[in-house]
Parts: sequence; structure tokens; C-alpha cells
Amino acid sequence: MAKGTNSFSKTAVWILLGLLILALGGFGATNLSGTIRTVGQVGDKYIDVQDYARNLQQEIQAVSQQTGNQLTFARAQAIGLDQAVLSQLVRARALDHEADQMGLSVGDETLRDEILNIPSFRGLDGSFDREAYSFALSNSGSSEAEFEQQLRDEVARSLLQGAIMSGISMPDTYAETLVAFLGETRDFTWVRLDQSDLTTPLDTPTNEVLRAFYDENIDDYELPETKRITYVSLLPDMILDTVEVEEATLRAEYETRADEYNRPERRLVERLVYLDEASADQAAAQLEVNGTTFDALVQDRGLTLEDVDLGDVSRLELDAAGEAVFAAEVGDVVGPLPSALGPALFRVNGVLAAQQTSFEDARAEIQQELALDAASRQVAFSAEEYDDLLAGGATLEELGTETDMQLGSIDWFPAQDEGIAAYDDFRAAAAALTIEDFPEIIALDEGGIVAMRLEEVLPPRPAPFEDVEDDVRSNWEAAQAETALSAQAEAILPALQEGQSFASQSLDSIIEKDQDRSAFVQGTPPSFMTTVFEMETGDVRVVPDFGAVLIVRLDGINPATENEDLQGETEGLSAEVGQMVATELFNIFSEDVVVRASPQINQQALDAVHVNFP
Repeated sequence: MAKGTNSFSKTAVWILLGLLILALGGFGATNLSGTIRTVGQVGDKYIDVQDYARNLQQEIQAVSQQTGNQLTFARAQAIGLDQAVLSQLVRARALDHEADQMGLSVGDETLRDEILNIPSFRGLDGSFDREAYSFALSNSGSSEAEFEQQLRDEVARSLLQGAIMSGISMPDTYAETLVAFLGETRDFTWVRLDQSDLTTPLDTPTNEVLRAFYDENIDDYELPETKRITYVSLLPDMILDTVEVEEATLRAEYETRADEYNRPERRLVERLVYLDEASADQAAAQLEVNGTTFDALVQDRGLTLEDVDLGDVSRLELDAAGEAVFAAEVGDVVGPLPSALGPALFRVNGVLAAQQTSFEDARAEIQQELALDAASRQVAFSAEEYDDLLAGGATLEELGTETDMQLGSIDWFPAQDEGIAAYDDFRAAAAALTIEDFPEIIALDEGGIVAMRLEEVLPPRPAPFEDVEDDVRSNWEAAQAETALSAQAEAILPALQEGQSFASQSLDSIIEKDQDRSAFVQGTPPSFMTTVFEMETGDVRVVPDFGAVLIVRLDGINPATENEDLQGETEGLSAEVGQMVATELFNIFSEDVVVRASPQINQQALDAVHVNFP
């Protein structure tokens, strides 16, 4: 009986070992370092699992460096970074497959030249190092055969891309037409009429008139989607009155900042240093005899005034030159005088009087700063306690009653930046807040804290008339003024179209010359130049503006001037557009190649890669 039991135990052990081997085999089939070597196939080309993992890691690191925050894999997936990397690899392998189908490849000599040109494979003398080559590939987990095949594919892919993109250029006529269009300018005369130019004052609107205008233009007063938020906040200035700063601390801070409150007399000085005394004497003589200027001397040395500017300096900072410089008047050049860099000429540009601030005068400022700093520390110290209270079930209302935090509410939308919404951290938290979120303490810039709860989300809706009555009134007045001014302007147009001057119509006009399409003319609406360039010479138009109108007459059309700059712009534009067209053609070709290569992606292999990312 014992023997039978022993045999059964051995059999059970072997069964368990078999199951364990199967389990380990399954693990190897899904693990990045296991038996799966590819994440997909494109035509007869495979996408290596290590290539995918390496490219994905590089993209995650690049985004992290750009944003200054470590990008998690979950966030990378949320923004589609993994799909972008996979698409790039699919496209590359599809092009490799296409090159093979075309019989396009590179010889061993070309491959050799490419390898010899890679800096990481060179030794200390700058020549190719066979050991460095093997060592670098070993460290990257790639064999020489794999690397050389990959490099061969890349070179062939580049040849294919170059064959498609090279030689594509736009006709010169295209660039010449576009540059001529952009280079044209206009001469015109214009005048702006506003409410002060009305011949008849506007009537005072009744409440009924304003409400009717409000109803007719209800879309102009629509509020955006709004989050109704209840919050409690604690800002340092809320507890400022409770913070006491000892007199000894105030005096110690005053002594520490003595240089700030007690500044000696200073000068704004420029210093031009010379290599030797003779050169400095010669420069000083030029100032006296030849009538040259300090600016000219600086320019002769190949320097700028910024290069010789010392800023504001005290007498002691100028060492031996201090007495002479401080005895000079503003605008005087003195020297040569000794300096730490050699003999120099000094120009005095300004005098800053000594500043003496007593402790009594500085006391309030110091007390405010130290108290605010202490209050910020006290708020930060209390944050953890308040967070624990919230986690223990305390409500925002209870925190507002039982702690120093103050309860408030706000109807928040992204454009709002007043009150508590002035804090960037509050706005960021409010934007992400959902109805399911539990209140927690959030640190604000400048040392405050806040916790919030979303009560409801209000859909876009018209603002109540009472809340926007002032805006309605202003808009009504602008609309009435624009209508009346348009009528006045239309009455003037016939005389201006007949060639009479603006002055003959009692209009104080402005004349503009050589204005291009991108010009901004002060006092005109954004579409003004577009209107001007639609006009023919002699045309006169009335251009409406908010609460005003403009009258403009086109005086002349100036074609683009032929010169070297215009020729350069034409050539540059032609090359740029040609490159854009070539790129688009290659993108279209690549998309077609990918479709014809029928990519097959192994989702199990992708998941095996993804689990290795934090």
C-alpha cells in the first residue's frame, strides 16, 4: 500500500512539473523577452518587437522632455502615441516591402560606406573600429546580420523616397503670380466717423426698446457651459491678521536687507577699456581735439553700447576711478582712469541719489512680507489636517464652519479668471472636476489651498437681461450710431466719387501710401485691408465698424517692384512649394503602399510590449 502511494505521489509531481512548464511556456510567449519576436507583418516584412518597444520608449521620453512632466504609458495611449509609433513602423516596412518588389537594393560596398560613416563605430583615431562596432551592437541587443539588414533596408527606402520626391518643382509662373499678388501695394485716403460726428444725437432708449434689442440678438448674450462649484479655500491673506512677528525678527530682517534699504549715491556709467595707456590717451585726445564722440569710439572698437554698459555703480565699486567719475557731470567722459581690466574712459549717464530708509519707515513692509510668509507656511501645515478631515467624511460646509477655511461658490467656465478663478491651479482643477469626484485639498500657487465639489453642469443658455443690461445698452447705441453714420456717409459718396476732396466735405482724412495686404492701419477693423484690395482705382466705399463707419477711396494700385529681394522671394517660394508638393505625393504613394502590403498586427504581441511600460 505504501508503495502504491509513493508511485501516485511521483506521478502527481510530474503532472505538476508539466503544468509548470506549460505555464512558463505561455509566459514566454507573451513576455517581451520571450518567444514572440514580431508585433506584425507588412507584406513579406516583419516589425521587430524590440524596434517597436524602442521607438515607443523614445517617443514617450521626447514628449516628457517637451512638457517637463514624465508621461505615463496610460497617458501615452490616451493621446494615441502608441498608435502613431506603430503607424510609422508599418509605413517604413511597407516601403521596404515595395522596394523589394521593385528589386531595389544596395550593394555591399554602399552598405560598407554607410557603416564606416557612423561615428559610434569609430575608435579614438577617428577610423572604423571593428571591436567598437561589435560592442555597440551587442549593447543594443542586435546582431551584426540584423543590423546590416536593417541598414540595407533603410538605404533602399531612402533611395525609393528620393526617386519619388526628386525633380518635382512648381512652374515659375505659380510663384511669380503669388509673389506679385503679395507684393502689390495700395494708396488710399480714408476717414473714420464715430458717434461724435453724428448730426443728430441718439435718442435715449426705453427699457422696452432695450429688451426688444436683447431678444432680437439673444445669441450675442449666451453664456457658455458652466460648472456650478461649491468650494472652501484658505489663502495666506485670510489669516494674516492672526500672525504675529516679533520685533526682534523684524529688526534682524531689516539688518539682513540693509543694502536694499540704505543705498549709497550711485552713477549710471559706461566704460571703454583699452589695452594700454597709450591707446587710452590717444582716444581721449580724439575726444578733445578731433571732436569725436564716445559712441564713435565704441563703434570703432567693434563694440556696442550694451558691451560697455556697467549699469548703476557705487563709488567703491569703481575703485581708483571712483573719485573722478563721481565728480563728473552727466554726459561727461573722463579718463583714462585705472580699472580692473586696464586703462579706460568712463561716461556718466545719470546720477542716482543716495537712499536712506529707516527701520521705522521699512517696518510695515517687512512685517507684511514676513507675516505673509508665515501665513503661507501655516496654510501648508494645515493642508494635511484638512485633507484628513475630508477623507474622514467631513463636508465642505463643515470645514467652512469649523476651520479657518472659507466656504464659497462659483459658476465657473474657462474664460472666467476673477476671484478664486484667478488661480491657475483652481482653473485646472475645475476643468477636470466631475460630479463623481470626492473633495480633496488642492495646493494653489502663492501658498493657498482649496477643495471643491461639482454641484451641477449648466448647459449653454442666455444670460439674464438684468445681468447684461449695460452691454445691451452699449450694443444698441453702437448699432444705432452705425446706422445713422452709414446714412451720413452714403450722402457724401457721390461728391467723393466725382473727384471732390475729403476736405470739401469737411472731413479730416488720412492719406496712406504703399500699404500691402498685411498692413495694419490703426483705427480700422481687421477686414479693412481686404476691402481696400478688392477696390478699383477711384472707388469709394463705406466700411462699417462697431459703432462707427469708415469712408475709404482708393487712389492708386502699385504692382510689386522688380528687384533682387523679389527675385529671391520668388525662387524661395517656388522651392518651398515644390518641396510641399513632393512631400504630399510621397505621402499619397506611402498610403497606397501600406494598403497594398496588407499589414497584419499581432495584438497579443503589442500587449506583451505594453505591460513592460510603467
